[in-house]
Amino acid sequence: MIIYQQYFNAIKFTPDQGTIALTLEERESTIFITVADNGIGIPESVQATLFDKFTKARRPGIRGEKSVGLGMSIIKNIVELHDGRI
Repeated sequence: MIIYQQYFNAIKFTPDQGTIALTLEERESTIFITVADNGIGIPESVQATLFDKFTKARRPGIRGEKSVGLGMSIIKNIVELHDGRI
């Protein structure tokens, strides 16, 4: 679920010919999951509120996908419930 949502966000903001990379790395008892893309990025002006519920950081995807501003908040809550960090 978490990886899917992050991957969906990468798709939402990466051009058709762009690159999205998923990596998993195990270190002792920790697993690092990374989603990286060469999409449009997150403007610095909204980064501080990105994980807030109904954040004003929401914006449509590059193909017009809608946003309600909950995705990143949900991801953060799920990760923290599993004693993780995002």
